[in-house]
Amino acid sequence: MAVVFVITGTLLMIAALLTLVRMVAGPTTWDRVVALDGFVFVTVGGIAVLDAVRGEGSAIMLLVVVSLLGFVGSLMAVRLWGEEERP
Repeated sequence: MAVVFVITGTLLMIAALLTLVRMVAGPTTWDRVVALDGFVFVTVGGIAVLDAVRGEGSAIMLLVVVSLLGFVGSLMAVRLWGEEERP
């Protein structure tokens, strides 16, 4: 089972690195917003894997809070984008 956790952690770290690269090198602001949203999802996955490795359920509230922050952040970005498109 430890091998599965190592592989999962490695893949999550690669995904986090790629999203950070996209955040830095994104040609537009919206590329950076989408990369930040992806980074939030990778963070949630990493917290869930860490909680599974420990065999506890103590990080459930943290997962909910981080997920809600990512969701609200995405909604605010779309709302701003919608206001910029109006004449």
